[in-house]
Amino acid sequence: MIISMTGYGKGAAESKKYIAEVELKSVNSRYLEIYPKLPNHLMSKEYEIREILKSKVNRGKLSLIVSLKKKSTNNLALDFNRNNVKAVVDFLNDIKKAAKLESKPALSDVLLFKDVLTDVDSKLAEEEFALVTKALNKAIANFNKMRKDEGKELTTDLLNRIKLIENELNEIQEQTANSVKEHYDKLKLRLDNILANVTIDEQRLAQELAIISDKSDITEETVRLKSHIKFFKKIIKQDKEPGRKLNFLCQELLRETNTISSKTLSTSVVHSAVRIKEEIEKIREQIQNIE
Repeated sequence: MIISMTGYGKGAAESKKYIAEVELKSVNSRYLEIYPKLPNHLMSKEYEIREILKSKVNRGKLSLIVSLKKKSTNNLALDFNRNNVKAVVDFLNDIKKAAKLESKPALSDVLLFKDVLTDVDSKLAEEEFALVTKALNKAIANFNKMRKDEGKELTTDLLNRIKLIENELNEIQEQTANSVKEHYDKLKLRLDNILANVTIDEQRLAQELAIISDKSDITEETVRLKSHIKFFKKIIKQDKEPGRKLNFLCQELLRETNTISSKTLSTSVVHSAVRIKEEIEKIREQIQNIE
């Protein structure tokens, strides 16, 4: 099944006190790259968030934005760590004693130590992470739905282009059947005109024709090309992660088509090969967007 690597999803969840919102978007990448933007009090949960994403997304460059807001901001909820305050005061007293200073530590001195004051929000990592997870899962669900919808469009486009290639290949096989015979007839006519009164060694001419036929035979290439096309359609319909396989298969399709173009004696076959290569290049562009 084809899934696009580009997509966007948004999810939200709320409790009595908080609202969690998550935005997720991605662009093409050879691997899975995650760039999260989290509130300070959720930084400790980055690993868990990454693991959730890894379990549901395989490839792409992901940008993740998470926000966690209070529903009411009337009061600034602050608390202080009593043990830290006592430790800081004792520390300052020891310094003043060592410096032979008689003044007592001032409140402004104590507040210089950031561990003394604790914003209530900094304790939310554990309490509210379930809310963030809920919003994240909603965002991922919407994100994957969009990617699957785009994948269906990509599938239709790829199958249509493969059909065009099959049609051109059928034309090539029909044209190839007569190309060697036509080349032989033209060669013999040319020799007849040049050597009007000279007897032509028919056996030698037949040998030359056999050599030409062998060098210009594209049967193996057309058979392999058909096999690649069959495998291509199978991957699209059945493979869970077709992106890399399809990209490799396009290289093989192009290789066989180039060989056909270089070996054939027919101008019309060359033209068909050019049209096939154009479709392969369009397919390769689309495949870059597949997971």
